[in-house]
Amino acid sequence: MSGPYVIRGSVSLPEAELMWRFSRSSGPGGQHVNTSDSQVELRFDLAKTEALPPVWKERALARLAGRLVDGVISVRASEHRSQWRNRETAAVRLASLLAEATAPPPKPRRATRIPRGINERRLREKKQRSDTKRGRSGRDWG
Repeated sequence: MSGPYVIRGSVSLPEAELMWRFSRSSGPGGQHVNTSDSQVELRFDLAKTEALPPVWKERALARLAGRLVDGVISVRASEHRSQWRNRETAAVRLASLLAEATAPPPKPRRATRIPRGINERRLREKKQRSDTKRGRSGRDWG
């Protein structure tokens, strides 16, 4: 593998806490297909890890609750024919998933008033459009 996978800042996925499982990939292949275990499943115990700050851990557990099984998050990769490339893909996918889940919540939107000129222009354009459509009716053609 190409080294530690950074989640955000100085926090990275600890190699010792990653659980790897390999199996045969589905789909087409060559003579090598029935002998190589190229599909990768990467599991990370989010509930028991000490690598994440407590605030991030709580945030991730709440946001990924639908994907967790007993506090463990699982990512699968089988796009490539090489097990090594699938390992890289799975680890990067897990790191980006955790980065997204631990991101701070967005700032609340501050309500602002619509400027009076914009509202008046919108109503004027609506009136013009309405007059145009009313002029198309055949009522006054007598």
